[in-house]
Amino acid sequence: MASASAFTGDITHRIVSTNGINMHIAEQGSGPVVLLLHGFPELWYSWRHQMGALAEAGYHAVAPDMRGYGSTDVPLGAHNYTSFHLVGDLIGLLDALSVHKAFVVGHDWGSIIAAHLCLFRPDRVIALVNLSVPFQPRDPKKSPIERFRSHFGEGYYICRFQEPGRVEEEFASYDFTEVMKKFLVGFKTGIKTDLFSASSDQGILDVLKVPTSLPSWITEEEIQYFAKQFEKTGFTGGLNYYRVIHLNWELLAPWTGANITVPTKYIVGDKDVVYITPVSK
Repeated sequence: MASASAFTGDITHRIVSTNGINMHIAEQGSGPVVLLLHGFPELWYSWRHQMGALAEAGYHAVAPDMRGYGSTDVPLGAHNYTSFHLVGDLIGLLDALSVHKAFVVGHDWGSIIAAHLCLFRPDRVIALVNLSVPFQPRDPKKSPIERFRSHFGEGYYICRFQEPGRVEEEFASYDFTEVMKKFLVGFKTGIKTDLFSASSDQGILDVLKVPTSLPSWITEEEIQYFAKQFEKTGFTGGLNYYRVIHLNWELLAPWTGANITVPTKYIVGDKDVVYITPVSK
């Protein structure tokens, strides 16, 4: 496989001031803007392959490090990571780019934020493509955290992530390269009983196994890029997205019953661990 630099040579980088933070963005191409929103624990770099393809197709690919990640600011306090903060970051980014409307593509947590962008400001979105995580309308009777606990128990990763400091301490027992390998390539796929859940005497990362060899779609050099970025920032910024799930549910009460109205495409693999999770269906 070509080196990591082979996929990033034509990509430019800059810092944009938006919504009270400094946001790092990567850009390639010219034309209609396509915002590419990454998930956890990832970076703008997750989109390195797609950016070149979009540029060749006549689009201006823009991939930010989301709030709390990479070279973007990492505000203290989970309360600074609600969907309203994150959507505000994106609106400020579009304003800084002098772009009124953009295509939006999200993956994982990026899908959730992309969906909320469409709910809050459909006037700024041309169309939406979400990968892996589907849009789920707000359940007025039960918060997502309550639903996860009732289905999977306290050992489920989203439930574990709720307690500040606990998971960070667990992560610290591994080096950053091993953490990234566990998250990026450590999931088994297509096994319905293989949920990301740990027993009371396990760390949450203990359930993810590092394969003896890397798959063809990622190299050691590319994993090192992720690891070095998280070595600088830690994981708390990204974990805070999970820690405001209940707060988001409360704040989104006025949007109960609301649906996405912009043209939308949802794409998921049939062995994606999100797709095979019963709660997602």
